[in-house]
Amino acid sequence: MARRSVKLLSWASVALAASGICLYGNKYLDPSDFGAVRVGRAVATTAAISYDYLTSLRGVPYGSEEYAQLQSQVHLRSARRLRELCCANRGTFIKVGQHLGALDYLLPPEYTHTLRALHSQAPCSSLAEVQQVIREELGQEVQDLFQSFDDTPLGAASLAQVHKAVLHDGRTVAVKVQHPKVQAQSSTDILLMQVLVQAVKWLFPDFEFIWLVDEAKKNLPLELDFLNEGRNAEKVAAMLKHFEFLKVPRIHWDLSTKRLLLMEFLDGGQVNDRAYMERNGLDVNQISRRLGKMYSEMIFVSGFVHCDPHPGNVLVRRHPDTGEAQIILLDHGLYQVLTEEFRLDYCHLWHSLIRADMKQVEKYSQRLGAGELYPLFACILTARSWASVTRGIGQAPVTAAEDREIRANAASYLPEISRLLNRVPRQLLLLLKTNDLLRGTEAALGTRASAGSFLSMARCCVRALAAHERSQASLLGRTRISLRETLSLWGLSLQELLLRVSGLQLARRVGALLCWLRQLAVPAPAPV
Repeated sequence: MARRSVKLLSWASVALAASGICLYGNKYLDPSDFGAVRVGRAVATTAAISYDYLTSLRGVPYGSEEYAQLQSQVHLRSARRLRELCCANRGTFIKVGQHLGALDYLLPPEYTHTLRALHSQAPCSSLAEVQQVIREELGQEVQDLFQSFDDTPLGAASLAQVHKAVLHDGRTVAVKVQHPKVQAQSSTDILLMQVLVQAVKWLFPDFEFIWLVDEAKKNLPLELDFLNEGRNAEKVAAMLKHFEFLKVPRIHWDLSTKRLLLMEFLDGGQVNDRAYMERNGLDVNQISRRLGKMYSEMIFVSGFVHCDPHPGNVLVRRHPDTGEAQIILLDHGLYQVLTEEFRLDYCHLWHSLIRADMKQVEKYSQRLGAGELYPLFACILTARSWASVTRGIGQAPVTAAEDREIRANAASYLPEISRLLNRVPRQLLLLLKTNDLLRGTEAALGTRASAGSFLSMARCCVRALAAHERSQASLLGRTRISLRETLSLWGLSLQELLLRVSGLQLARRVGALLCWLRQLAVPAPAPV
């Protein structure tokens, strides 16, 4: 595996240089948009990484302890070089680097841990560049539009940065400004990545990462349209208005364009900042439950899913009215709209995983394209070992030993994981990213894989499947389905109460009673 990776990196270096030449030879592309320096950086970085793998591991017995230590050191150096390249080339490079940083099931931890820093260490545009974008979009100077405008951004991301400002009427706003040139550079960056991935796929069929380029090609234009982001924010706010704990910033449409978005200013601590929550008397378990409830509603019930829940986009604070924990959801540029068929299959799959019904897990995994790799698919979805999946993923939290086992096995199954990711529906790829980011938050809060989060998912699955069945049933059938749904939800609520009041030990004692209740009450899976 390691030797194959070394070979792959060597060929990637050659392919990158060749693709740069091809791009420059294309008379339909403007070289000034792509930039010789940007291509040169990519070539130099890839060459340095390749040389490091080739020389540092040469002559060391494969599989030995020395080999493992050296390999880890090379992984870390290479990940840092890759992070520096992303920060220097900015834009699309950072966006793809952030995505790679979330692929715990696919990349060594040295890469994922290092690349996660791109969420908080993205480069900033200068104040002059920000002012120029505002001038181009609104035709006015900053001082004419705002009573005050903070020079230092609140935060910077791959495609934009946000400044705090005060309008002349006294309202405090957040001003999201797109980085200059990112529009022009994104298409050529994606073209370069596509050439590289196609070349690597041709040389090494087992390593199929074309899905990553396909997703970037599809999603980047949407993320670069800030008017689309504003519409998404209003849609999700209306869709989840019954969650009093959720706050989505209001949009100032009169001062928003495709490259500029003005929103209500809201502040709080990042959702993974446990120290902030402790200082402010916020219950981390309540926040984790509410986060799981919110995303379960999006995925299983509504099919309209916010797909970038990294800590900088999810803030928490005390609710100004109730004093309880309030979640603030930011950055609505990237959403996944699930088809009805996919959403229902996904509901059935997760409900089967929570109940440890392996026959149904196999059936719905295969319906989602996993084929014979359904055990691997179940492990990737849940981030649990196969032993935990077969016992029931809500029975016990993830242990350090299980986490190490998952990482070790992931390294052994890279070709199978790549093949699986090319099989499954494209809709699922962003959901996997969302799952990984949410798990990272749970790990930071110490609430990972809690039974409460799985019960929230089960509750949403029951509601979604019952709603679908009611839409196709007679009046009498709808009544029966509603009764079964009520009984099932009651059973889940009772189990959650027992978990909170008496702990897992007592909940297990009544598990047999609740098990037959759920089997009786849950709507039967729809026929194939």
